[in-house]
Amino acid sequence: MPHADSLILTLVGGFVLAFVFGMVANRLKLSPLVGYLLAGVAVGPFTAGFVADTELAPQLAEIGVILLMFGVGLHFSPADLMRVRKVALPGALVQIAAACVLGWLLGRFALGLPDIEAFLLGFALSVASTVVLLRAVEERKQLKAEVGRIAVGWLIVEDLVIVIALVVMPLLIVPPGETLNSAQLAQSMAWTLGKVALFVGAMLVVGPRVLPWVLVRIAHTRSRELFTLGVLAMALGIAWVAYRLFHSFALGAFLAGLVLNSSPLGHNAAERSLPLRDAFAVLFFVSVGMLFDPTILVREPLAVLGVLAIVIVGKSLAALAITTMFRLDRATSLTVAASLAQIGEFSFILAALSVSLGAMSRETHDLILAAALLSISLNPFVFALVDRLGARPPEPAPAPEPARVTDLV
Repeated sequence: MPHADSLILTLVGGFVLAFVFGMVANRLKLSPLVGYLLAGVAVGPFTAGFVADTELAPQLAEIGVILLMFGVGLHFSPADLMRVRKVALPGALVQIAAACVLGWLLGRFALGLPDIEAFLLGFALSVASTVVLLRAVEERKQLKAEVGRIAVGWLIVEDLVIVIALVVMPLLIVPPGETLNSAQLAQSMAWTLGKVALFVGAMLVVGPRVLPWVLVRIAHTRSRELFTLGVLAMALGIAWVAYRLFHSFALGAFLAGLVLNSSPLGHNAAERSLPLRDAFAVLFFVSVGMLFDPTILVREPLAVLGVLAIVIVGKSLAALAITTMFRLDRATSLTVAASLAQIGEFSFILAALSVSLGAMSRETHDLILAAALLSISLNPFVFALVDRLGARPPEPAPAPEPARVTDLV
């Protein structure tokens, strides 16, 4: 009896090649995410050799999105955000606006894109990668410092904007050939936002009373497997409810993590879900790489350089402007700018949603993926550059050793 092996081959090919390419990237002092994306390119339909199931991979990637957003919620601290809100909130909004304007200008006048597609191009280029930023700040041992709190708070605001956008975008973008009726739009927006408000309210009021209580009862069984399964069931179940209500896995997963973060067992929940989050996050990046056509680097080199310039130069200058306006010191401003000079997972999610809604072409989608791949690869060099400009404070001089008797004789 023949067995369907598409799932097994996709998992084996994805994990093995992601490990190999990730190790190579790590040896080259690059982010392992670059290796995961290249592994997806290697098993994608645009390169020779083994081709993974291009229909199954996006579904596995959706699970990766759910667990990524669940992790964002688990590590979201309203208290940390409030401490840096005066810089992070206006900074993130100004940077998103600047990237949207630059993307629209590039798309509209240089690439000849329609207004909505050019705007979505800029919007996708505005969002930095949570994974890349946290790893860069942790390697510099600045996660608990002021610069780390500002960078993470900045990114949290960007993530919240994207979560809202993922809910609203299907309402604002209509299929080609259809017109947007203002009355119908207002009714749809009111209905959807009303459902979102009720769902968020229920999660924030009922969730802290129910979900921690369930976790405590599971913990009393003293079964690690049941506790891990319970955490996973909560994340996937609440994400599915959110998807059924307003077609957004991301919001439900984020709220589930946010509620569990405030519970006494929140740390244990984060620890138990970490291996699953890491595994499916790898599959997420591999599946994104499968959708990337690398020939665009040769076909449209100037367009690739244009979007890359927006990510590395445009976003960095916007971050420098807002941090300078708030009178932050030179080292903090440069470090925040370098941390945000890349794009990643949420850019992929926005681009994929735009393509599925018919508002973005595959060519523009490939430009965004090229910008992500190159900006993540170049991010260590951006940090090296800002360090030379004064981002890293000088190391304190070692204290002189006390004179020894033999030295005085």
